[in-house]
Amino acid sequence: MSALPRAHPADPGSAVNLEELRATEWPWTTRGDVIYLNHASTGPIPARSLRAQQEFGARRAEPWRISYDDQFGMLHRVRKLCASLIGAAASEIALMVNTTYGINVAARCLPLEPGDVVVSSDREFPANVYPWMALERARGVVFRRVPCRSRLADEDALLAALDTPRVRVLTISWVSFETGLKLDLARLGAACRERGIYFVVDGMQGLGAAPVDVRACHIDLLACGGQKWLLSPWGTGFVYVRRELVTELEPHAVGWMSTRASEDFTRLCDYDLTYFDDARRFEVITLPFQDIAGFEASLAMFHALGLERVYALVAERAAQIVECASAKGLRLLTPPDPERRAGIVSVIPDLPDVASRRLQGAGVIHSLREGAIRLAPHFYTTAEEIERALRLLVGR
Repeated sequence: MSALPRAHPADPGSAVNLEELRATEWPWTTRGDVIYLNHASTGPIPARSLRAQQEFGARRAEPWRISYDDQFGMLHRVRKLCASLIGAAASEIALMVNTTYGINVAARCLPLEPGDVVVSSDREFPANVYPWMALERARGVVFRRVPCRSRLADEDALLAALDTPRVRVLTISWVSFETGLKLDLARLGAACRERGIYFVVDGMQGLGAAPVDVRACHIDLLACGGQKWLLSPWGTGFVYVRRELVTELEPHAVGWMSTRASEDFTRLCDYDLTYFDDARRFEVITLPFQDIAGFEASLAMFHALGLERVYALVAERAAQIVECASAKGLRLLTPPDPERRAGIVSVIPDLPDVASRRLQGAGVIHSLREGAIRLAPHFYTTAEEIERALRLLVGR
């Protein structure tokens, strides 16, 4: 893995020269024909991660070159890298291929009975809706969606819903895919812990853009894919399961490497359904190792850059969009309070469809979601790119 480009002496206060990093890891940024503001949809993987995938794929073509450490040592390293993003331990991390599978771990493994209530907000991303709807159909639980207020999740109403009878689970997105609203996980988590309610979080639109501490927020399970803000390949992700909860939950999908007996490949027919006492019990091997190699490279880059610096840069770019949009008279769907947002800023211009086509035609890559233009810059996005995109958005 190549080293990150170092800062020049004229670049004080930064461990990395971002201009050089852009040219090295995302060489398409040097062409100037694309402004990429769509990290809430798909994060462009850096060159180092693409190389890691390709190098692993080349060894896969000659599989005798792949060592045990290439596969399973890598999985251990990636669990540690994921854990360090959220203040967890590697033993609380199970690697998954997407967010949805992690949400299904929560839906299918938590001890819920017919009539138990699962509370969520309305207007959630479908990955945090359909698993619970399916559970309602299969097991007779009640899935209750709390109405939003002006399209924003209503924290006060969610808290009030926790005091209704038989509520066992609160499941929410940390950051809304639609509005960019960032919920107060510490507040919600504390309320759940006081009431003995499981707290499940979809971290997809927050991790890689903003900090979170799963212990301080009393989170029981958190699921996150790698392909958006973590700038990693499709088919990567993880679920965090609080350590005290790991051994209480039975896997709903049992993998051949979920058990202690799988550690000895020379005696696989000595069957023993004794699960690992860590989160590996929830993994279903075989994982896409070549993509996990890219995941490792991207996560290592985040840590080498410094997570606090990454988050500060994302916040700076989001704030720039908020300020520019407000100055240009655009309606903000995302809260202007920096404590209530992460990297997504959604704005509603006149004729959103027309504005979206204008942006797309000028090479400003974004999303049109529920009638709003969703802009999602990352740490390597420049201030000049934001300014150009906002000028195009208003048509002047």
